[in-house]
Amino acid sequence: PVRSMASAEIPKRFEPATSEDKWYQHWMQKGYFRSVPDEREPYTVVIPPPNVTGVLHMGHMLNNTIQDVLVRRARMLGKNACWVPGTDHASIATEAKVVRLLGEQGIKKSAIGREEFLKHAFAWKEKYGGVILEQLKKLGASCDWDRTRFTMEPDLSDAVIDVFINLHKKGLVYRGQRMVNWDPVALTAVSDEEVIHKEVNSKLYHIKYKVEGLTANPSPGERGEEWVTIATTRPETILGDT
Repeated sequence: PVRSMASAEIPKRFEPATSEDKWYQHWMQKGYFRSVPDEREPYTVVIPPPNVTGVLHMGHMLNNTIQDVLVRRARMLGKNACWVPGTDHASIATEAKVVRLLGEQGIKKSAIGREEFLKHAFAWKEKYGGVILEQLKKLGASCDWDRTRFTMEPDLSDAVIDVFINLHKKGLVYRGQRMVNWDPVALTAVSDEEVIHKEVNSKLYHIKYKVEGLTANPSPGERGEEWVTIATTRPETILGDT
């Protein structure tokens, strides 16, 4: 006999709250996302680690969904798929947040030293960094959560140092003479991605510099006094001019 399915079994509309958590927990309990090396063809993706300082945005939503599709397809094709999750330290942004937090407690970063500051930074990461991973789970990301990494773990940190030393020996890492974005609070250079640009109406200052070695009253045949005029919107840099 043909059985008619009761309408109560399948809701008319999809309700994420009643199904997503249930099935994700089922997948986790069954260990469907775990990967142990075997004879199958490996298929590995290392997640571009999101920063521990914030929350996921639409960009993360897009690229993690694409990774999830690729990893799940690889599993269905019989490959040993492993999606390695993790978070990035985002050191400049994290430092700013930790410095602000310590400042509220009357503690100065310069007074406690590097090692003590790192302890506070890791404590901050443990408290707030887990939010990112939970958001990835809410997306349904099929990561092997047993392999979760953090870019400031000792092993990964050592690996970064080794790579930098190797690149430096090859002449691929060097100090260049170029304009940078300087953070006067963190006392470090920051990338363009860390800077919020805005246009403002400013003033153009003209400064006359006297050319060294030339006199106001030259002898016959000598060059007279000369000046070079420089225009700038940042007069605060004048003290560094030579």
